Amino acid sequence: MTNKEPLTVIITGSTRGIGYAIAKMFASKGANLVINGRSSISTVLIEELTKLGATVLPITGDVQYSNEAESLIIQAKEKFKKVDVLVNNAGITRDNLLLRMTSEEFDETIAVNLKGTFNTMKIASKIMLKQKSGTIINIASVVGLVGNVGQANYAASKAGVIGLTKSAAKELASRGITVNAIAPGFIASEMTEKLNESIKKEAIKQIPLKRFGEAEEIAEAVWFLSQQSYITGQVLTIDGGMVMNG
Repeated sequence: MTNKEPLTVIITGSTRGIGYAIAKMFASKGANLVINGRSSISTVLIEELTKLGATVLPITGDVQYSNEAESLIIQAKEKFKKVDVLVNNAGITRDNLLLRMTSEEFDETIAVNLKGTFNTMKIASKIMLKQKSGTIINIASVVGLVGNVGQANYAASKAGVIGLTKSAAKELASRGITVNAIAPGFIASEMTEKLNESIKKEAIKQIPLKRFGEAEEIAEAVWFLSQQSYITGQVLTIDGGMVMNG
C-alpha cells in the first residue's frame, strides 16, 4: 500500500479463527482496522495487529441487533472518515437434527448469521453510496450451497447470505460498490480440532485435495476480492474441490 491512503476495513467476528486471520492479513497491509466481537477484545490481540502495521479500533457489539451494528459502522466512520471494506464474518452454529431443532436454535442462528449481515450491510452501504466506492465481502459456507445433516438452520442462514450478496451486488453496482461472498468448506479451526479422528478422516475423504483448508487461505481470498473492481455478485468456493458446480 505504498503511497496509498490506508484502507479502512471493518471485520465482524474478528477475534479468532477465520475473522482473526482476515484481520492479520489487512493489518499486514497497513490498514485502518476495525475489529469486532460479542465479548471484550483482549489487549494482546490489539497489540499483535498493531505490530503487524494496523491502526486498530476495537468495538464490542452483537451485529444481530440493529442498533449495535449501526454503532459499529458509525464509530468506524467517525474514527477513520470512510469505510472502504466491510467483511461480514460473524457467525454461530446451533446444530441439531431438523425434528429436534428448537425454535430458539433456528432463530438465533438466522439472527446472527443472516440478519447480522443485513444490519451491517445496510448501514455501510449508505456510507459507500456517498463515497461512490466500497467493497463488501460476506463469509458464507459451502453448507449454504449444498446443505448438511444437522445444520438446517446454519444452511438456511448461509444460503440467505448468498442471496443477500447477489441482490445487493445488483443494487449497488451502479455506484462502484462490489459485493461478493466466500463459501469456505472444512477449515482447520478449534471446531475441527474437537472432532474425533474417524470423523476427520471421513470428512477428508470428501475433499479431492485431501486436507482441511487453513484460515489464512480464506484471508488471502478476502484480500484478493478487496482489490478487485470488476468482480461482483460472485460466490468464491474455497473447499479443496469438495463442492464442484458445473
